[in-house]
Amino acid sequence: MTDVSGEEFLNKLYSVSYKLYTIANTQSFRFKKEWEENLASLKLEPHLVRYIKIEKEKFLTDIDYRIEALNIVKLSFEDGVNAIKSLLTALYHSYFKDSNDFLTNFSKEDQLILKYFVAKEILGNLIQYNQLDHDTVPLKYNILARNYFIIKFKEQSISEIQDNLKKINIRLKAIDLKKIMTEIISDGFLKKVKKGKSLSYSLKQDLVLSEEGMKTYNQTIRPLVDWPTLFYRSYYNIRELNVNVSVSDNIEHPEILNKVLQKAATQGYIACHDVYNNLIEYYEKAKDK
Repeated sequence: MTDVSGEEFLNKLYSVSYKLYTIANTQSFRFKKEWEENLASLKLEPHLVRYIKIEKEKFLTDIDYRIEALNIVKLSFEDGVNAIKSLLTALYHSYFKDSNDFLTNFSKEDQLILKYFVAKEILGNLIQYNQLDHDTVPLKYNILARNYFIIKFKEQSISEIQDNLKKINIRLKAIDLKKIMTEIISDGFLKKVKKGKSLSYSLKQDLVLSEEGMKTYNQTIRPLVDWPTLFYRSYYNIRELNVNVSVSDNIEHPEILNKVLQKAATQGYIACHDVYNNLIEYYEKAKDK
């Protein structure tokens, strides 16, 4: 962990916050553009990450302004999660349900595959997001998304699938999980494997679109499906703040500040939100003294 002075840390905090502004501005524009090109017919609006531009001089010198700016960044972290949720809601509760674009552009076989495929591409890639939101996407798609690559390489029992789902905060009784697994089997993607008294599940069909379906997917919703992973991995990363502020640098309670900054080493929404929330509390207390 790098040792920095109080002044160096403050400049680093501004730099990280400005980086987030740049990412939010670029990615929100891209998200809105792709939404308008592919989901405009749904008459739904995307949740966008708010505008968070920060004035450097005021941020460095005015503690009230700094607290206000940090709070906007904290809220922007919440926006990011809600943006992904708004996309999943639009896809699974409108686009895949009764959208003319979806029904006319993809064959019936590709329509079924795509519902699982998109869940794998978004929820399968974003385990941390899936821990926060496992209700928006219907369970059967989420379950296969979470277990797809595991089942592809090794048969899984109900108890093993249950344990894996617990990691994304989905807790299902064996009888309920078996019912959902039966639905996935009926859709043609899994099969039961019996060995004596033991029962497990293996992959029957890969989540691969037809050549024409993949071409249409690439030309339509792929940029939207790719967006959550690209956004999440770039936005929820503030590791530059994982520094140690010098105790001898004449700042209030450096031990508290350094404890806050330790969490910056971890990527993801929860860590980023907590770091900025605790920084707000730290500066509010410093202001009152």
